[in-house]
Amino acid sequence: MPHGNAELVNWQEFKRTRAELATAFMRILGYFREDGEKAIGLIEQAFRDRNAAALVAPAHKLKGEAAQFGAHRLSFMAEQIEMVARRCVECHESPEELIEIVVALRPCFAETLALLDREANPLAMRKPAAFGRRAASATAGFGRAV
Repeated sequence: MPHGNAELVNWQEFKRTRAELATAFMRILGYFREDGEKAIGLIEQAFRDRNAAALVAPAHKLKGEAAQFGAHRLSFMAEQIEMVARRCVECHESPEELIEIVVALRPCFAETLALLDREANPLAMRKPAAFGRRAASATAGFGRAV
């Protein structure tokens, strides 16, 4: 199955993890954000270096952490990178066939995190609404030369 067909987030798994982690959930989600950024950076660098062995560990870590939050597509992509990299190491091949997945990994991570953040803390994503005369008068003079 191509990674694009995988579900971005399985919300039942996400809710189960949130319930299991309880008050530690937001802290662990923060670790996922930090660890994911680091893992993707390592994957991108290893790919640029055509170093299949260096792809394995960060892909494995990203796969597990993404699965914990129900981030199926990200987990599946990381698993593909890990498995192909392991095969490349065993066969002494370059991991060039992974280019499409490696390029798509960071945007998928960003999209996934945006969804997880929105679901984890919907109030944090809202912008304060302006109202009243003060808000109207503040925007009325925008663009005028004084």
